[in-house]
Amino acid sequence: MPALIRRLRLASVVLVSGLACFVAAPFAAADQTPPGGGGGVGGGSGPGSHGNTSGDVDGATISASASGVVFDRSKNGSGAAVGAVSSVGSWKPPACWYAPKYTPAQLKAYLEPIWAAGSTGDAWDSEQRHHYADGDYKDFNKENADKGYWWDSFVNEDFPPGWDSCEEPIFWVDKGDPPPARIKNAVTPEILAQLAYAEIRVPGTKVTLAPQGTTKVNLPTWAWLDGADFKPVSVTASVPVLGIEATTTAEPVSLKIEPGTADATTYPASGVCEIAGGHIGEAYAKGKAKQTPPCGVKYLRSSGDGSFKLRATITWKIHWTGTGVAAAQDLPDGTFGAEQDVVVQEIQSVNR
Repeated sequence: MPALIRRLRLASVVLVSGLACFVAAPFAAADQTPPGGGGGVGGGSGPGSHGNTSGDVDGATISASASGVVFDRSKNGSGAAVGAVSSVGSWKPPACWYAPKYTPAQLKAYLEPIWAAGSTGDAWDSEQRHHYADGDYKDFNKENADKGYWWDSFVNEDFPPGWDSCEEPIFWVDKGDPPPARIKNAVTPEILAQLAYAEIRVPGTKVTLAPQGTTKVNLPTWAWLDGADFKPVSVTASVPVLGIEATTTAEPVSLKIEPGTADATTYPASGVCEIAGGHIGEAYAKGKAKQTPPCGVKYLRSSGDGSFKLRATITWKIHWTGTGVAAAQDLPDGTFGAEQDVVVQEIQSVNR
């Protein structure tokens, strides 16, 4: 059965590409919105959908309807260097999940062309017709179109391990009822929060250094980030037809400096600069040359003809709130970092 379900969905992808536009729009394109918006990872900052069926088909007419998960990324990080956080530890957002996907008319428009093509075999097609059209349900349960939705699986489009583990056939759920108990990863506010986690985008982490560009051996180098860029970001995920939502928020808590060589001293010694008062490190100013930077590095040898790869990584504290949740709930911390070149020269002295 699972193998046949996968065949059915594969067949639908192949078939839909040749269908008329009014069928392809709500069904084929529905699962193709990339994380971060229409522009791919880190793209679009406004509301958007992910695995969202966006139309109802009646003859050649499409009427708007909402299903699947919708993301509002308007409070997400922005800019050319934004990126997704990596969760600390082994935790990952769901690889697949179940949510409302079709009205009766949409399911009919989705399945009947597949059956007509015969790509899944006569026995399978007959079984499907009996279940959805002329046996267990009549005409895709059209008589109850205002009472519920057909649920189906959605997939994390990065296709992580487990993306193909949601193998339940398309099933009906009445409005107000929970999905069958056997269904794992049926969408809930907590699932929405985890999906929103995967949509979080945070600013790049290139630090400002003083001295800038080239520093000297045994000279403390100050490091800081523009605090204005490092403020909480959030993404809201919702299922409008179910009236549930969750907002996942990431807040910066610390900056870790890795000099790129063991021959260096970090400030503080741990290399972790805590964020305090909205500031990440402290900007260098005239008159501080003899002071120890609250956040920075001192290189103990030259980089020669090359440079050291200094890596700066921000840790983000992540939590969520949502429908039916009284207080913020923690999710695993996330990190995002980047490397930059630091040239270190010997201090030249003149002997007389």
